[in-house]
Amino acid sequence: MKLIYTLAFSAILNFGSAQSPSQYLEKIRDNEAQLTAFFSQMPKGGDLHHHFSGSIYAEPILEDAIADDFYLNTATMQVLKEKPATGNWEQFSAIKGRGELDIYKQKIMEKWSVKDYNHVSYPSDKLFFESFDKFSPAITGHFGEGLLELKNRAISENVSYIETQLSTIPSNITTEDLSDFNKQLRQLAIKRDEKGVKALLDILYKKMLERDAAKDASAFNSNFVEKMHNDLKIDDQRFTMRYQNFVLRFMEPVDLFKNLVVAFISADKSALMAGVNIVSPEDGETSMKDYWLHMIMFNYCHSQYPNVKYSMHAGELTLGLVQPEDLTWHISDAVYTAGANRIGHGVGVAYEAKSYELLRYMAKNKIVIEINLVSNEFILKVKENRHPISLYRNFGVPIVISTDDAGILRSNMTEQYVLLAKRYKDISYADIKQYVYNSINFSFIQDEKLKKQLIKDLDTRFKTFEANFPLK
Repeated sequence: MKLIYTLAFSAILNFGSAQSPSQYLEKIRDNEAQLTAFFSQMPKGGDLHHHFSGSIYAEPILEDAIADDFYLNTATMQVLKEKPATGNWEQFSAIKGRGELDIYKQKIMEKWSVKDYNHVSYPSDKLFFESFDKFSPAITGHFGEGLLELKNRAISENVSYIETQLSTIPSNITTEDLSDFNKQLRQLAIKRDEKGVKALLDILYKKMLERDAAKDASAFNSNFVEKMHNDLKIDDQRFTMRYQNFVLRFMEPVDLFKNLVVAFISADKSALMAGVNIVSPEDGETSMKDYWLHMIMFNYCHSQYPNVKYSMHAGELTLGLVQPEDLTWHISDAVYTAGANRIGHGVGVAYEAKSYELLRYMAKNKIVIEINLVSNEFILKVKENRHPISLYRNFGVPIVISTDDAGILRSNMTEQYVLLAKRYKDISYADIKQYVYNSINFSFIQDEKLKKQLIKDLDTRFKTFEANFPLK
């Protein structure tokens, strides 16, 4: 009888006893509402895979387009400041005058984001990538508003750092007389002649310097990024932002290389420009044809500017999107050939030739994987145990959790962590906390003092968060 009373009393104590954040997380794994409340309050450090234009919600972009009386293509929902010669274009003032503005607002939201997407009427990857061209003209002239929106939303959900991919650098360098190099570079790329490609890149690099690549980079840094960043007081005690330049995969080789040189110079000369990236659909015709060539270009620019870091979209592919053999080498080339410091997405790693060898190399050399769960599910239909996050984790590859394009995807950082905790129950609170610290430790912030300050701030934030526990 005494034993029964002892066990009963012990059960009462355990029921009412304190729980740590780790214990509480295990208790709520299957409850999305409780997970959302938990992760909304948890410090989330940095968002390292972040596209500026794709992260702004469609509502403020649309309001700017209406206020600026843009032209709307009533068939495609694209907006432009100037009316093209062809197409069904009407100014918003005319649409509003007919009393049809609300009707078009709904149609626009469905083309500029995943709002009300029914998963049937249009391929999700096409909707995602096509949305950028539809709304991007309305962002021009409103970059500052966008930065403040991103900052305020980050602060509200306890994100202390964003490393956003802001814009391609406008360049005045002419390349018309260099078009013959496109054919030559591609011919050498077919033969994987790295020495021959780099010999041509040497010639092109010298021409870019002669044509004032450094001047374009300096103007972009001082007249655009630094001015806007400082005027808006983006950095403060609660929040810090840095920027990545990017190049577009679909461009012809000479033009892409021109932009890449300017981007590397920009990142080399400004503490605000944290690094360089490459974007646009990886499965596009030019992207696939020139992929290896792009990797050599990054490798070459690294040899000229060894202090510049770069993350690369690689392996944002899955079976069926491309031919099976094209899934076997993209991440490997980004790691081994290009020398990327971080890999964005990396969804196709399981299909890579010698994937275990690659994963061990990434772990040993601290090459970070940027995991974007909402994005990967919507664009690639990859989720749960089809997603390779467990592969990266099991091999010890450093992981960071990111949003990618929260505006288009109608998501936020909190949702990424909710999905992480709900779907991958072997990932503990300690693991999640490590991913948060990784997002600062593996950021491209050049100022080590600042990085240490952000880590110290993270320590304080977690201490405050964890002081709310024990919960009963």
